[in-house]
Amino acid sequence: MHQGNSSRVAAFFDLDKTVIAKSSMLAFSRPFFQEGLINRRAVLKSAYAQFVFMQGGADSDQIERMRTHITALCEGWDVEQVRSIVEEALHDIVDPLVYKEATQLIAEHRGKGHDIVVVSASGHEIVAPIADMLGATHCLATRMVVVDGRYTGEVDFYCYAKNKAVAIKQLAEANGYRLEECYAYSDSATDQSMLAAVGHPTAVNPDRELKKIATQLDWPVLTFSNPISLRARISTPSGTAVAATAIGLGAVAAVGFAWYGLRRHRGRGELDTSG
Repeated sequence: MHQGNSSRVAAFFDLDKTVIAKSSMLAFSRPFFQEGLINRRAVLKSAYAQFVFMQGGADSDQIERMRTHITALCEGWDVEQVRSIVEEALHDIVDPLVYKEATQLIAEHRGKGHDIVVVSASGHEIVAPIADMLGATHCLATRMVVVDGRYTGEVDFYCYAKNKAVAIKQLAEANGYRLEECYAYSDSATDQSMLAAVGHPTAVNPDRELKKIATQLDWPVLTFSNPISLRARISTPSGTAVAATAIGLGAVAAVGFAWYGLRRHRGRGELDTSG
């Protein structure tokens, strides 16, 4: 990400359905499956877990079992390989999903000298390159435990729900942001704490519960509906790079499924960040 400046105001953006039109992790599922790097049963199991999480239909025991399964998917993957794959595949896969309205809003904040911070429950190795692509100053994301350059399958910090607010407050203290003057944008009621942490919260494409909360608290509501490609402003990878990307895309998808599966549900109380 770009280095921080003297700005003491930041705009915090949730990623999925706020800046991009769908899950940053699911965006990798098609090439992952097409390359045969995971079997159909594993893909369907991950997809079912995500469906249950997003629909809110799992109890705490089911969520814990699913969480254990999907975090284990990334066990043993080489961190540098994942980073390399994400960098190479990023523009082809994620670039067309970015909301035009989000890029305009980010540009407005940057024009005012505000720092841009992407905040996501997805994994850091996935979120950081997307944040770079968006011109963000920082990113806050879930971090997996790494030993000898490989993921252990455990979670070091789960950047979800109230933990997002914790991370935002820590970053604000480190960078001197005045939170009462900062901005935050999200689509999900699970991010109520994140939105409430700043002086200028806004609901973007809110789910039903967040829409109700926004109405009660008189928070502004925005609708982003026009994903466009930023390709004209970003160089396109060569055919060779794209072909090389396809060979190892399974690593991204496996880690992606694990991280995205953590995203929506882990109970509504304080979250365990020890993995």
